[in-house]
Amino acid sequence: MAVDPGRGKCGLAVVDGSVVLEVNVVDRSDLLDEVQSLKDKYVPDLLVVGNSTGSRLVVEELASLFPEDRVRLVDERESTLEGRRRYFQEHPPRGLWRLVPLSLRYPPEPFDDLVAVILAERFFSSHMS
Repeated sequence: MAVDPGRGKCGLAVVDGSVVLEVNVVDRSDLLDEVQSLKDKYVPDLLVVGNSTGSRLVVEELASLFPEDRVRLVDERESTLEGRRRYFQEHPPRGLWRLVPLSLRYPPEPFDDLVAVILAERFFSSHMS
């Protein structure tokens, strides 16, 4: 399971190797309940957490669900940009929006769940090779 921590909202992803089982964007106040629900449903081995905005507080909050030796911090650098690119790969712009450079576009909905998937992929690529 991976968490993209944030102050207002967090991205969640349950990933098994290269298979994404479930993704969600949740309010920060609902994080503990949502992680508990996903943990009950999928029984993940590890919790992967992005290492920047709010990560320390998220790890502390989720300590009751995942012991310290089951939590891994992952470099979150540029993951938001990568998530934005992935959003537009999965939801290609239509009409005149196709002509607007990616650097000037911003997704119309939260994409923190895609960032959580990216964090899980980073973990797998650095620890499974």
